[in-house]
Amino acid sequence: MGNGIISLPFVVLLLLLCSSGAEVVTVDVHAARQLIQSGHRYLDVRTEEEFKKGHVDNSLNIPYMFNTAQGRVKNPKFIEQVSSACDKEEKLIVGCQSGVRSLYATTDLLNAEFKNLSNMGGGFLAWVENGFAVNKPQDEL
Repeated sequence: MGNGIISLPFVVLLLLLCSSGAEVVTVDVHAARQLIQSGHRYLDVRTEEEFKKGHVDNSLNIPYMFNTAQGRVKNPKFIEQVSSACDKEEKLIVGCQSGVRSLYATTDLLNAEFKNLSNMGGGFLAWVENGFAVNKPQDEL
């Protein structure tokens, strides 16, 4: 049994999700792959550097966070950039490296009145671990 201590990041995430009024739907990589094959668009919210190392085919990359000298900072134009690239009714699968940033990004998008969103649990790491197709730079194939 656990020691009854709840981690601070978990509490912050829980408060964020509960206070937002938005209900995030998380799907595993198998369900995400099926949804993408049936016409959902994959929104990759990883940094450009991560995206360039490999990504889901036909994905759209709009970083939720940027790497800076001070560490990662939230992209202040994230909602604006997604709004210009995607319709609020479009069916989107939101993914990142491991599933954490995409959860925050999905919450923000729901609060911005995007309607048909699913967070991909496990992120790109789980996608790769399951042997699903990825687009990699030629020198890394």
